[in-house]
Amino acid sequence: MKTQQETDSERIAAAIEFLVKNYRYQPALGEVANHVHLSPCHFQRMFHEWVGVTPKQFARYLSVEHAKKILRETRATLFDTVCEVGLSTSSRLHDLFIRIEGMTPGEYKHGGESLTINHSFAHTPFGTVAIASTEKGICHMTFADEGEAAALERLKSHFPHARYRPLLDRHQQTALSIFAKDWSRPDEIRLHLRGSDFQLNVWKTLLQVPVGGLTTYADLALKSGHEGAQRAVGTVLGNNPVVLLIPCHRVIRATGVIGNYRYGEERKNAIIGWEAAQRG
Repeated sequence: MKTQQETDSERIAAAIEFLVKNYRYQPALGEVANHVHLSPCHFQRMFHEWVGVTPKQFARYLSVEHAKKILRETRATLFDTVCEVGLSTSSRLHDLFIRIEGMTPGEYKHGGESLTINHSFAHTPFGTVAIASTEKGICHMTFADEGEAAALERLKSHFPHARYRPLLDRHQQTALSIFAKDWSRPDEIRLHLRGSDFQLNVWKTLLQVPVGGLTTYADLALKSGHEGAQRAVGTVLGNNPVVLLIPCHRVIRATGVIGNYRYGEERKNAIIGWEAAQRG
């Protein structure tokens, strides 16, 4: 039997999907509420609690034109701004201070046999995520669209010889706090990732794109020290092991088109709209 949180999460995800598909005509509150079988008043309150803004505000930030606007406004100083500033005190997003520590060859050359990995599942406005961590930080976070059992097997395929424990630990709680209401503690999120120097460099550079901001594949290649390597950068983003935390959803085409996303263009558009709405 589903918990109330799971039911609410599914309804919010369905509402976001509906808004993404129909934002061009700005559906009325009652229409969206009816789609998820709630009264307008109840739906408005629930949506604001989960997403941090009203459905109307969220829909306003979903257009490609808004993505173009952010790109025009931030392109000049995008990578000079390490942390987003000026967010309202009611915002559910906070400046993220994320540190990446690359795994040593000894930690993963034999399938992670020296690692103990804790794992759990969490509900977000965009779907259920599988999240895992070592003692040093988050090593895995993906959408579990295929179900929890399959998502766990996918995690284990990356580190087949690691020791696994079903446990929501401190690293995971801190990472998932990007969806929490209370941002009174500016906790640091730590990532413990395996990757080449090129991959780690691209991911670190991408972390400098502020919440609510966007960049292009070409700009990301340039700022990471690999000018002209847009295709290689795109491949690195496609292999991002920690969705949302390394914000590959903030990378769009130079034309302003949202572009491809491993978990679907609609979901990418929804996440961009959500972050932009938080930024206000």
